[in-house]
Amino acid sequence: MRTLVISDLHLGVRTAADVLNRAQALHVLCARLEGVQRLVLLGDTLELRQGPARDALAAAEPVMRAIGDALEPHAEVIILAGNHDHALVAGWLDWRGHRDAPVPLALQERVAPRAASWIAQRLAGWLAPASVELAYPGVWLRDDVYATHGHYLDVHCEIPTLEVLAGRLMGRMVGAVPARATPEDYEALLAPVYAWIQASAQRAGDRRRSAGGGTAIKVWRALEGGGRRTPSRAALRAGFRIAVAGARRAGLGPLRPELNGRALRSAGLAGLAEMTRRLDLAPAHLVFGHTHRTGMLAGDDASEWRTLAGTRLHNAGCWVFETHFMGTMPRGESPYWPGGAIVLDDDGPPRLERLLGDLPAGVLRGPGVR
Repeated sequence: MRTLVISDLHLGVRTAADVLNRAQALHVLCARLEGVQRLVLLGDTLELRQGPARDALAAAEPVMRAIGDALEPHAEVIILAGNHDHALVAGWLDWRGHRDAPVPLALQERVAPRAASWIAQRLAGWLAPASVELAYPGVWLRDDVYATHGHYLDVHCEIPTLEVLAGRLMGRMVGAVPARATPEDYEALLAPVYAWIQASAQRAGDRRRSAGGGTAIKVWRALEGGGRRTPSRAALRAGFRIAVAGARRAGLGPLRPELNGRALRSAGLAGLAEMTRRLDLAPAHLVFGHTHRTGMLAGDDASEWRTLAGTRLHNAGCWVFETHFMGTMPRGESPYWPGGAIVLDDDGPPRLERLLGDLPAGVLRGPGVR
């Protein structure tokens, strides 16, 4: 079965960084869907953290309808929830325990859109006639290939983002993830954080910000500022290091006082490796998203992209054009350039494709992107 995996579309992001709302980018993806029998949307398909769900769905509708039209009539679509669209499955996760204590979440749970959420049901209608199913927290694409959004890695990540710190606080209150864990242990820490951010977003209007409105990006811009060294930026960096040291002393460590592309790559991969160890998850290949960093790429350290158990890691990248981690690399070469996809056949390893590498920044850049 020819499978295409794409992640982190973030349809409806308020900066208009979601490139599939550019006609040329959407055309490239739809053309690539020819012959694809199974499409996997690997989480953060919708941006549900910056405003009401109705806004994200309004942005997503034309894209989803175009994808549905481009797929073969008998194609299959599997949608996974990520941290930015956890609401796709949050109601179903809560419903599982409405009468009796449910068995712990398995590594793969399948659920029909109508049972998952009204948002999932809306997406399924737009993707018709393809058959649509939700999977969470991951899905086995082959006996040797597992795919998941990857947000559980935040529990072990050492980069002090809002979610990492919030997850650490939850761990102090309800108990840390044990050495031998189930997905339920990760949900106990992260789902309450996602619910808080989701509730804030549903009440955000034109004059009111949401709790999940791109805090990490704003902090990075304040600290880095395109690499320009100024006294005020030096003071901000010193303050950031002091704040991180304080968080470590408060028992929220280990944390690193870094917020840049290199640190995010290494910390993300290390966090994912720790997640797989605790979940006793050791397929030959694991496909994920979440960090927006496509990989493995030529020039990457191959040892970073392999766990101690031997699992090879593959990141599908993202479909948002955000310049804060791109640097000055030529068009299409940055690991954060949008348009990544993982292709999987009936045998052989997953293959990375970079579908938008030939499109110029002027085509992909949204009006709110700096």
